[in-house]
Amino acid sequence: MSDERREERTRTQVADVNRSLYDFTKSEEGYERYDDGLTPDIVRAISAKKDEPEWMLEMRLAALDEYHRRPMAPNWGPSIAGLDLDHISTYVSPRTKQAKSWDDVPEDIKDTFERLGIPEAERESLAGVGAQYDSEIVYHNMREDVARQGVIYTTIEDALHDPAWEPVVHEYFGALIPPTDHKFAALHYAVWSGGSFVYVPAGVTLDYPLQSYFRLNAAGAGQFEHTLIIVEPGADLHFIEGCSAPKYYEANLHAGAVELFVKDGARLRYSTIENWSKNMYNLNTKRSRVGADAKMEWVSGSFGSHVSYLYPTTILAGDRGSCEFTGITFAGATQDLDTGCKVIMNGADTTATVDTKSISKDGGVNTFRSSVVVGRRADRARCSVSCQSLMLDDISRSDTIPAMDVRNATAQVGHEATIGRISDDTVLYLMSRGCSEAEARTLVVNGFANPVSKELPLEYAVEMNNLIKLEMEGAIG
Repeated sequence: MSDERREERTRTQVADVNRSLYDFTKSEEGYERYDDGLTPDIVRAISAKKDEPEWMLEMRLAALDEYHRRPMAPNWGPSIAGLDLDHISTYVSPRTKQAKSWDDVPEDIKDTFERLGIPEAERESLAGVGAQYDSEIVYHNMREDVARQGVIYTTIEDALHDPAWEPVVHEYFGALIPPTDHKFAALHYAVWSGGSFVYVPAGVTLDYPLQSYFRLNAAGAGQFEHTLIIVEPGADLHFIEGCSAPKYYEANLHAGAVELFVKDGARLRYSTIENWSKNMYNLNTKRSRVGADAKMEWVSGSFGSHVSYLYPTTILAGDRGSCEFTGITFAGATQDLDTGCKVIMNGADTTATVDTKSISKDGGVNTFRSSVVVGRRADRARCSVSCQSLMLDDISRSDTIPAMDVRNATAQVGHEATIGRISDDTVLYLMSRGCSEAEARTLVVNGFANPVSKELPLEYAVEMNNLIKLEMEGAIG
């Protein structure tokens, strides 16, 4: 290579997200793995294995019928033609019982989570931890002082087998995200496995977050965990969700569901770092219902995935409820990430703020969709939506698709979007202050992402910053 060409490559090369921490695999020897595909027999087998109540089996089978009957939404989002459910196993289990002591977790699984920083974070700053490996929760524990406050943090399966909590699960499960919501919601309810059930009593404030971490190890498999959180009036909770998977050369699927109930005067912060591999189809559904004088906060970092459909939804049902959504996505080569959020404002004097960032490089595609619906009774509702996109080369793409449905004349709704590249003037200014060109560009990118990272607990902020650290020697400005 000539010096001139070497110089040009150095000047324009931008390294991808460093996923070396996550791209390791473990053997599936001895695992229980159901046949690929989606049939009533598979659904019945999952339900029987979990010894579920009859109503749950009926819900599963009805959802399966809905999945087969319902077509894909036409002309929506990036293509998922590479996802073939006939070649996806919907249930993979490491054949281990759920452990309450880290010492009792099998060594290969324990090694996986140790390498990912679990349970180090538990010892440092968490009130409770759940860890799911493929289709099953393998570890669950909570601090005694938290349990004494009446907080329940367990798996959906365990709650279903507890006479005190089975009626509660029956009441809330599928109430916010019905199986008829869309095709992949139906798929989720047919084959769901694992996930968390959280109940925070009225007036209880947790000083430390609860955390669930999901690891999909198996190739050609799906993960369908269900998270159900109920925060009673006046209570306060921070819940953290982490996700990762190694890279394979065949499609994997994540189609979880998150249902959040934030009662009057309560507050819930839901933080997510999703770092799936680039063979993953991430078709997750998240929704919250917020009561009067209550607050919902979303903090979302979306990395990895070949294709993502991800649009957390907040329903401001009570007066004076509020919602904040802060998110960042990073799309590199072969990635098409279709993300955003939806806010439905039905109460008077409700407020919502949406602030999102996206970074695209190496032909990556970012699409941000926002939907704001202001109901007829939402007097004096206020909502602002801001979307900022940063493209690091001239082959990437970023689109913004806002939708606003305002049915109250007293509402104030605004949207702004900016799409740009790293300014040469900014780079030159930083270089005049002693930075190299590479350092200058890295500083700009890290500063761009800072509004999200500063909202995360320290260990997750570090993880996110490491993920988006661009080991670049320059980029096209």
